This record gives sequence, C-alpha cells and structure tokens, in this order.
Amino acid sequence: MVVSTKAIVISKIKYNDSDLIVKCYTASSGVKSYMIKNALKSKKGKIRPAYFQLLSLLEIEADHKETRSLHYLKEVRLYKPYESLHTNIFKSTVLLFLSEILSMILNEEEANRPLFEYIETTLLWFDTVENTGVFHHQFLMGLTKFLGINPDTENNELPYFNLQEGKFQANSWEHCVTGEKLELLKPFLGTKFDTSLLIELSSSQKQELLNMILGYFKLHLQGFKHPKSLTVLSHVYS
Repeated sequence: MVVSTKAIVISKIKYNDSDLIVKCYTASSGVKSYMIKNALKSKKGKIRPAYFQLLSLLEIEADHKETRSLHYLKEVRLYKPYESLHTNIFKSTVLLFLSEILSMILNEEEANRPLFEYIETTLLWFDTVENTGVFHHQFLMGLTKFLGINPDTENNELPYFNLQEGKFQANSWEHCVTGEKLELLKPFLGTKFDTSLLIELSSSQKQELLNMILGYFKLHLQGFKHPKSLTVLSHVYS
C-alpha cells in the first residue's frame, strides 16, 4: 500500500557500502523502517542522505507492506527545514540524545497522532529559541503523558516524591527524592516550555535533574537502558 505521510527521522545506520536503513516515526503508521538503496553511492538519486539527519521533519511517499519489516520510499522532502537544530552544537547534541531515547521507547507500528504532534511541535519550538539548557529535561517529562507514565502532581506539598510510584507521599521509601532534589524536579512536573526558559540551573543541577528523569524512565519503561549519548551531552553542557 502506498502511503503519503509526515515522518520524523529517529535513527539511521549504514548497510553495506551504499545503502541506508532509516527508522522513522510516521504520523500515519507509527514506527517504520526503510531501506534506501544506493543512498551513499549515487549522486544522482532523488532520495539523498542529507534528508535523514536526526529528527528531521519529512513528508514521504512510501510503499508499506505488512509482510515486510523494511519498507521502501518513493518520494521524500523536507517539509520544515530547521534553522539551527543541525548547526548549533548544543542543539545538535540534544538531538543526538533525544533520538537515542526515542529509538528506544518508540516501537509500535500504529498511529499516535497526539504523540507525533507533540514531538513535531516541540522540535520546531526548540529550533526558534536561544536558551537550550533544560529543553531535553522538559521534553522527556512531556513524553511521559503520551507513554502513559506521567507523574501524579497532586499533593505536591508532601515532602517526598516516589519515582517508582510516580506520586508525592508523606513518608520516605525506596526510590524517593526529597529536599534539594525534589525542589529541582518539582518545576518540571507540568511546566510549559515557554516557562521553562525562565528556569536557571547550574551544570551540576541539570545533570542531577536529568539523572532523576532517566531513573524515572528506567523504573517505568521495560528495557530502557542508559543512553550512550549521555556522555557526549554531559561533556558539551559541562
């Protein structure tokens, strides 16, 4: 079946000397992987490797067959070229990190339009702002809503937040945060992106906050692993 849809590039790997396998999150069908024949060899091909930079926003025409794990692209175009995400070292490092996270957690081959629109909208917003410091923290916390693991923000006057249960509580327990760590986390339990621009954190605070968020994901998402790109991200933002 030939499908026309928006797609977000999640990952790409070189296959043989000339081909690419590209994993995309599509608006119409969720996660799909595509074989791009001769993408690295032919200079005259209409589907160029430059289209498949991480988290690029594409419009594609693709041949989807249920019996295949790899599908084929007929047409590709950038529908919202970024101004800064692939050229700003801080932003491109964030894209590397987030694409690894998305590649781990997005596996379903079915449409989830609200999730697609969330990723699309937040990336376009990130492309326009200069303050990059806590975008990835906010993006990951926003994802929890669409993954069905969003924290319960009621009773936020209580002194402990249980990362495993995803709620505030009166007593300490395993996987609880409190004190300074809790004060770091609280603003990101429901903060809007525009508001997050006003949050100023030191490098060590950003790292502490990110560790808590990744710990939350690990507790709630089966198979979630420590991102390899975290080392690069930490180095760039140190």
